[in-house]
Amino acid sequence: MKLTILGGGGFRVPLVYGALLGDHAEGRVTHVTLYDLDEGRLSAIARVLLEQGEGVPDAPVVAATTDLDEALLGADFVFSAIRVGGLEGRAADERIALAEGVLGQETVGAGGIAYGLRTVPVAEHIARRVAELAPEAWVINFTNPAGLVTEAMSRILGDRVVGICDSPVGLGRRVARVLGADPDEAWIDYVGLNHLGWLRGLRVGGRDELPRLLADEQALGSFEEGRLFGPEWLRSLGAVPNEYLHYYYFNREAVHAYRTAVRTRGAYLREQQAGFYQEMGKPDTPALDTWHRTLADREATYMAANREAAGVGERDEEDLESGGYEKVALALMRAVARDERTTLILNVRNGSTLAALDADAVIEVPCFVDANGAHPVSVSPLPYHAVGLVTAVKAVEREVLAAVESGSRATAVKAFALHPLVDSVSVARRLVENYTTAHAGLAYLRR
Repeated sequence: MKLTILGGGGFRVPLVYGALLGDHAEGRVTHVTLYDLDEGRLSAIARVLLEQGEGVPDAPVVAATTDLDEALLGADFVFSAIRVGGLEGRAADERIALAEGVLGQETVGAGGIAYGLRTVPVAEHIARRVAELAPEAWVINFTNPAGLVTEAMSRILGDRVVGICDSPVGLGRRVARVLGADPDEAWIDYVGLNHLGWLRGLRVGGRDELPRLLADEQALGSFEEGRLFGPEWLRSLGAVPNEYLHYYYFNREAVHAYRTAVRTRGAYLREQQAGFYQEMGKPDTPALDTWHRTLADREATYMAANREAAGVGERDEEDLESGGYEKVALALMRAVARDERTTLILNVRNGSTLAALDADAVIEVPCFVDANGAHPVSVSPLPYHAVGLVTAVKAVEREVLAAVESGSRATAVKAFALHPLVDSVSVARRLVENYTTAHAGLAYLRR
């Protein structure tokens, strides 16, 4: 079975390959093709994978190419993890938004919209090439903003594209551990959009254990989301929000922390990864060890500004462990290719799952997965405060898609202006002006 990884020179690709190395069953992935526009990054990551596979007799064969069509031919699965504009583009997104006093995070607020406007045209091109060259392939999308990009690709590929994210998985595992439950045996009631969802229950043996957690002040403040949001706010919600909701519930504090930080997250990663790939350019560099050291630092500093805004310390060691999106991706491939039926939290088309949204809206919910793909399970309705956020952000995503389709600058302004974290049409207009000036990839937006 062949897996093609788009963005194959990306830093986190070894996580995916590492998961594949542990799969020895019949029908496993035997060939991995890395696709990237940057030959230097491709070469660096291929070296890491080569060291990873040493001593593993049935390690998947790795090939690398800068030709998209060549990469897609014969693919059974396509894993998309591209970054249009690179980390330089992400850093610019953050800087431009913060200059206007609004959030520039890559998936939330102004930064997420700018990234989406850059990424959707490329994602749609990829989807069309998949439909032409590998029509039977399944696309697993991790490209951010994951929900928006998955919805854009689904307009071409239908249900053969599924979005994945590690945030709900990590949240569910942390809550299960606090409750003394086996995360693999617990049913996680999680509903929303990508980076905009809530854990509303955690069932073990048919019993919802979340009320027990909400009633325990000490336990509630003992894990990452409890410290980030505070026990009182979690009890008020009666749920545990995805960590990205900190940008909404504590927006002023988050923006202040980002504006006063020495550098933004994008700028930090740009410098860190530049150093990594530069080091990898030396032939005597120990590839795998260098990658592991860089990964450890990356994970330890994740959402550091938000933790600073919340007045909490460094991440717990157990929150730094791997086992996120790469394991979700592997479980998804196994379920589809080998009919190893499972339940995963995924980004899929809504159908009739959430009454507040139309059938084609991509949502993030538990799904039953089998050889026929991912099927969202029935969930109880969201409370009004959550419906308000979900529908508002989905409306923004639809305006982004409309702006990409039409090339209308006015529609792009509307997308920014309607977002709950951009509180001014005047600011929205300046954002569009500054983003189109900064990014050649937004030249399609007409004046």
